[in-house]
Amino acid sequence: MQNKTNITVLYQDEDFIAVEKPSGLLCVPGLVEPDNLFDRVKSAFPNARVVHRLDMYTSGIVLFGLHYEAQKGLNQLFEKRLIEKQYIAIVDGLIEEELGEIHSAIICDWPNRPRQKLDWINGKHASTHYRILSRDKADNSTRVLLKPVTGRTHQLRVHMLQIGHPILGDQLYPKNGSNLKRKRLTLHAEELAFNHPITNGPIKICSQVQF
Repeated sequence: MQNKTNITVLYQDEDFIAVEKPSGLLCVPGLVEPDNLFDRVKSAFPNARVVHRLDMYTSGIVLFGLHYEAQKGLNQLFEKRLIEKQYIAIVDGLIEEELGEIHSAIICDWPNRPRQKLDWINGKHASTHYRILSRDKADNSTRVLLKPVTGRTHQLRVHMLQIGHPILGDQLYPKNGSNLKRKRLTLHAEELAFNHPITNGPIKICSQVQF
């Protein structure tokens, strides 16, 4: 449901809303780019409160609390890893295994920020599960379902590069021209599943992939 404020609402109740963020839009106000998802949401829902973020070039589901208790409850669900997150990506190359797990330690690459890097001594533990959805031999690419267990900055992008299959269109983590094979980052937050922060009832929110 898209409204006059140019936001698509995927779920709405009196406690929180879920909206779809397009690729290329900031979640919150930036230093240079004035347009952002939070300001768009606040124009329609003045009490909206930030809960979490997606990278600027990642599309998909973003949650906003509509009052303090809902914001606090959703934040706690994220912190305790009680929200199941599912992403869809198209990566470079043909992944051989049908499913797998990626584990590493990630830290900010300060001289090259916002890039992140692997640092097995000083980095924070990061874990991602993946499952192959399809392979395109002609395009030499793989469509993959990603389930991050942890929520480190750029985790999915770093993890796919780590196993030699960077996400297509990723300008920060390219390999062998993978950043030139798509016009946008092919990473989408497709599904969130959790218990409602106020009522404790089961919630599942889905967003259709546009690539």
